[in-house]
Amino acid sequence: MVIWLLKTFSPLLEQLEVHSTGDSRVFLTARIALASLSSFLIAILLGPLAIRWLEKRFRERVDSASEKLNEIHASKNATPTMGGIFIVGSILISAFLWADLSNRYVQLGILTAAGFALLGAYDDWIKLSTTRNGLKPKQKLVVQILFSSVVGAALYFSHSSLNSGLDLMMPVTRLTFYLGVLFIPWAVLVMVGSSNAVNLTDGLDGLASGCMVFAGSAFAGLTYLAGHKVMAEYLQVPYIPGAGELSIILGAAVGAVLGFLWFNCYPAQVFMGDTGSLPLGALLGFAALVIRQEALLVIAGGVFVVETLSVILQVSWFRRTGNRIFACSPLHNHFLFKGQHEMKIVVRFWICSALLAIIAIASLKIAT
Repeated sequence: MVIWLLKTFSPLLEQLEVHSTGDSRVFLTARIALASLSSFLIAILLGPLAIRWLEKRFRERVDSASEKLNEIHASKNATPTMGGIFIVGSILISAFLWADLSNRYVQLGILTAAGFALLGAYDDWIKLSTTRNGLKPKQKLVVQILFSSVVGAALYFSHSSLNSGLDLMMPVTRLTFYLGVLFIPWAVLVMVGSSNAVNLTDGLDGLASGCMVFAGSAFAGLTYLAGHKVMAEYLQVPYIPGAGELSIILGAAVGAVLGFLWFNCYPAQVFMGDTGSLPLGALLGFAALVIRQEALLVIAGGVFVVETLSVILQVSWFRRTGNRIFACSPLHNHFLFKGQHEMKIVVRFWICSALLAIIAIASLKIAT
């Protein structure tokens, strides 16, 4: 909306253009800050209304396969869930206010957030309104693959004409691998994996949302740098024209999650549910694909990666030997079973996430 207004008043735009940043003609840095702030305020304002509405309709049902875990989480029973509604709502409102809606990455980012949010909402609705435990894993996976395939194909055609647009970049070493048409299945793997990783991490009050703040902030910065020709050349990362506008979406996501965390911190007044965790993870994966920094996603989102690996290892080892590596997976449940307080686990995971985000950003300069 703001972009449209400024373009309409072209004489004013010509005066502002001298002060623009990167490849954006209109105050990209300021718009990122405003998108973050406005999405935070929208989430804070919408939060109480959404929580009251969700209390009457969608309350968490603690019903895992572990009796011990059910006992530990008994106090969380009947907590309003599907809070992702006001996270995604805040992101989309801020995007419409501050982003350039003609930008292809903004359009795909909005599509990604909305599509995965709808999937998550439907999964939550089934879980809460029936006796079923949501969609069957295969059903959810098929829909995730379809969404990711559409986005991946769009990125493939967009990146085909860009220098290093289809290369897989390795941090520090500067090694690259040309993917070609394999970019599309790779995009599916990254987006689906990232989406489910955040979903698996969402098990303790404030855990996934806090880690998302750090990982999302790192990628807001990385997309900004990738869209800035001078900075991209200086850091020797692929220059992706227009990628800077995506930092507005990610900035809005960080602001919205901070607003949500206001209500989600221990003891949580609301949970995000799949409605929030699936689109947030998908947005991270999408951003990494746009700027060709999937390897940095593994670092910045290291907590999400470790949580996912703990589940894979636990299931694989149990099927092979009948024994368990962890007391309970994902990893945060292992520490919970060992008697650590929930808040201590969450804060320590936040610290790890902050350090990993710093390492991801720092790795850009190590080999330059």
